[in-house]
Parts: sequence; C-alpha cells; structure tokens
Amino acid sequence: MRFHRVVLLVFGVAAVAAAQSGANWDYSGKTGPLNWGHLDPAYKACSQGHEQSPIDIRGARLNKSLQPIEFHYLAGPVTLENTGKTIVVHVDPGSYILVDGQRYELEQFHFHHPSEEAVKGKLTDMDVHLVHKSSDGKLAVIAVRFSMERGDPNAVLAALWPQLPSKAGTTVKVTDMINAGGFLPADRGYWTYTGSLSTPPCTEGVRWFVFQDVLSISRSQVRALTSLFPVNSRPLQDPHGRKIEADE
Repeated sequence: MRFHRVVLLVFGVAAVAAAQSGANWDYSGKTGPLNWGHLDPAYKACSQGHEQSPIDIRGARLNKSLQPIEFHYLAGPVTLENTGKTIVVHVDPGSYILVDGQRYELEQFHFHHPSEEAVKGKLTDMDVHLVHKSSDGKLAVIAVRFSMERGDPNAVLAALWPQLPSKAGTTVKVTDMINAGGFLPADRGYWTYTGSLSTPPCTEGVRWFVFQDVLSISRSQVRALTSLFPVNSRPLQDPHGRKIEADE
C-alpha cells in the first residue's frame, strides 16, 4: 500500500445543529432509525434518499487518479460535548485539510459504537468521524475504524476519556493539547463514495472517505463510550448501485 495524506466526509457542525433543532430521534424504539424519515418532514431523505450512509464497503474499484489529501492538524485545547447521542469534540480553528486544492476546516469529531462503516459485512468495535467543512459549506469527513483485537489503547482517547461529560447537554473543557492526527493510521489508503449524513436530517451529497487500515483500541476505552451510549450507530443502508472507489 502507498502511504497517503487523506480526507473523508460526513456530519458537520451545521448538521449537528440541524439534527438537534428538528424532531427528537434516537437509535432505538419508536424514534429509531427505521422511523427517522417519518418523524419530521425535514428528515424525509432518511427514508426516501438513494445515497444514504453508512454502507457496506465491497466491490471497490481502483482509481489511480485519486489524489492524496493533505492534513494540517494543530494540537490545542478542545471541548467535549455529550449531545445525548454521542460525544462531540469541538476543536479550535486552525486545523484543516486540502483536497484537490480545496481547503476544509476541521470543526469537530465524534464517535460511534459499533462502527457505522462495514467492510464486506464486518463492523469494528468503534469509529471516529472527523468532520471538515469548506468555505462554501461542503462537508468532508474522515472515517477511522477501531478494533479491540490487539487491545492497545489509543493515545488521543487516553487523554480525552477520563474527562467525558456523563450527562446529556453538558460540556467539559480539556486544556491538554489534543491533536486529531493521533487518529490517522500510518498507511492512509482509503475507499471513497458519495453518501449522506448518517443522522437526521440525512442530507445527501456528502462524500465519504473510509480508511482501509484499522487502529487499535483497548476494551476499557470502548466500555467508556458504551457506558454512555450502548449503541449509537445507524444500520447499513442500501447502496443503490453507487460507485465505491479505492485509491490503491
């Protein structure tokens, strides 16, 4: 595999605000994923869209013209927010990526258990979505999957997890220098496809990049998230014949 600097796309701050301003939704029961599209007219894409996320990554075609993504991440303090659906980590301005010459600012990152992305039907124990937005409002998200198979803890999570806000609607400021680059695997080969936000309002037109390599995470780090959110990932969606490309 070639070594890359990459990008990926999904659940921007604007999307978080939109989701929180509409009808209440959840990951189970009457307000769970099967009913999202019927909870609010603004959520109709959740049931009627044909480019929904997440999907099972399989049958990807090699595209040698895909360009590496440049990462320009800075270490700095962050704010942890318990939204009642996940932990969102808000970062200070300054970190960004370059994709085909377009600059996307890193705005936040958040976590799902199990992973929302599947590869040939297999989910991993957790994932992180690093959310970027361009000056004209386009979203770019990096999806990185974690597995407990080796059991080694992730260094970024080791700094964040002891300070997790336990109640929905609360925040905690972390003064430690946190660098989201600690979520990037050494080998940055990726798959990419066009999808949607994976939460209401399920807006489409989001391009996803999913790293092929899986990072290690400890059992205790997974449990720290599941103690707050036992399951907070959307089921896999119909790909409707969408093209999935691989950079290698």
